[in-house]
Amino acid sequence: MVHLSVNLNKVALIRNARGGNVPDLMQVAKDCERFGAQGITVHPRPDERHITFDDVRQLKKIVKTELNVEGNPTEDFMQLVLEVKPHQVTLVPDAPEALTSNAGWNTDEHEAFLTSIIGRLKAAGIRTSIFMDTNTALYASAKRTGADRIELYTEAYAAGYSKNKEAVLQPYVNAAKYAADLGFGINAGHDLNTENLRYFKENVKELLEVSIGHALISEALYLGLENTIQRYLFQLR
Repeated sequence: MVHLSVNLNKVALIRNARGGNVPDLMQVAKDCERFGAQGITVHPRPDERHITFDDVRQLKKIVKTELNVEGNPTEDFMQLVLEVKPHQVTLVPDAPEALTSNAGWNTDEHEAFLTSIIGRLKAAGIRTSIFMDTNTALYASAKRTGADRIELYTEAYAAGYSKNKEAVLQPYVNAAKYAADLGFGINAGHDLNTENLRYFKENVKELLEVSIGHALISEALYLGLENTIQRYLFQLR
């Protein structure tokens, strides 16, 4: 079964809107695991507008499945993840002012930088993943960085799903197979939801893990967290 990692950024955003500890991020993380999620994802940003660095420290103490920490590998971010040692770090080239991740790495351009960063993470025993588009011309340099996995950036798939799902899926099928042949594990994330997830999972045979936050938390406002997680797990079975 493909693993579901629930991204809790939006839960932290609601909490931060009023201060205090409502909703309780740690309890939500525990509940997600209790309801069947196989991982928890967070993406702290420099301004800590949702997930804070201390949230990451506290989550490492209570997450029993897998903690995946995403982010741009600034030195502050690196110090945090090397201290906390999550199960997986996903490197994302997002600018500090970006609302959300909006592109994969150009590994030809940033190969030396990523190789150094990934070397530090792997020396600490942390599995590494890098956020990538479907441009397989970049995958050879991505492999040379030493990353264990790639996370396919799925916004283009999600945006085009309702118009021509076969056409928008094909680059992901090709990219996943190509990357797996190079020895990468395959993750995916961004705008996946209960409408488009099953088709993606059924056709991207190499898929190991999806990270889903915005859609899942939004659906949970209507359906409840437990029911929503079960609906996502159903799509992945």
